[in-house]
Amino acid sequence: MSEIHLPDTKSWGGALLLSHLGVIEATGPDTATFLHGQFSQDINGLGADEARLAAFCSAKGRMQASLIVLRPQPEQCYLLTDAGLVSNLTKRLSMFVLRAKTRLSDQRASIKVIGLAGQALLAHFPAVADADVWACVALEQAWLIRLPDVQGVPRALWLGAESASQQVLSAMTAMSSDQWLWLEVMSGLPRIEQATVDQFVPQMINFELIGGVNFRKGCYPGQEVVARSQYRGTTKRRAFIAHVAGQVATGQEIFAQDDPTQPVGLVINAAPMPGQPDVCSALIELKLAARVHTLHLGSVDGPRLQLDAVPYAVPFEEAA
Repeated sequence: MSEIHLPDTKSWGGALLLSHLGVIEATGPDTATFLHGQFSQDINGLGADEARLAAFCSAKGRMQASLIVLRPQPEQCYLLTDAGLVSNLTKRLSMFVLRAKTRLSDQRASIKVIGLAGQALLAHFPAVADADVWACVALEQAWLIRLPDVQGVPRALWLGAESASQQVLSAMTAMSSDQWLWLEVMSGLPRIEQATVDQFVPQMINFELIGGVNFRKGCYPGQEVVARSQYRGTTKRRAFIAHVAGQVATGQEIFAQDDPTQPVGLVINAAPMPGQPDVCSALIELKLAARVHTLHLGSVDGPRLQLDAVPYAVPFEEAA
């Protein structure tokens, strides 16, 4: 495979309704305490001026969902997750409420999420220009969450009522969905989709490296497994970025040339590379030992992967 060149992102920007993200609302006096006991993140200490990544895990420490959590009011939280998981996640969390005074509801119909990027973001919402990553800025009927820049492109999520979302979309230039989804992949921030539910312990996809796990907060489902992986140095798999000529599907297996019988990794998220329709980029989970071998998508006879690094430090020494 000839070397793949990344697109020029300098002119990218605008607004895009993100239909692949959905919102769950949790309300009631016990909301923060309840979610604190369910997620890998400290929700009790979450303030109105920030958002936090969190994982909802099984008892075996496998991620059932990845979330961005906001707490605009002491008794109210918004949970952003993959839209395909919202219904089942709402039902499953509600099963554990028991006597806790909290109520969870699927808000996909009434609360929308918009992706904002580039100079258009900074021009329309200058308050986020100097905001820290994961800062949450309150607006009228909405909130802005500052995301990490990717490939030099500033990014943020807008969360608010459907009526207000139309005003934002009409006031800004439309952004290509291919551009936004590709930047998501290149950010190295994993999003659990239906095809990858129950596949990963958080460390396998770098979730603790990007702030998604608080190791001081106490118990939650799967906490012992997650903590054991952290403190015993047993993480032998990590997330990387890869590029490939051809189409890529979430959950697709990855094989190494030296062992054609067993997959060495899995596709976490994927997106076409803008301007190069025959090329896809993917965030992949991979055995650390396999990263020095020739990698292929789907089978050892499948398209060859060009491995790339995520935009943050990964402790490769754990492979020893």
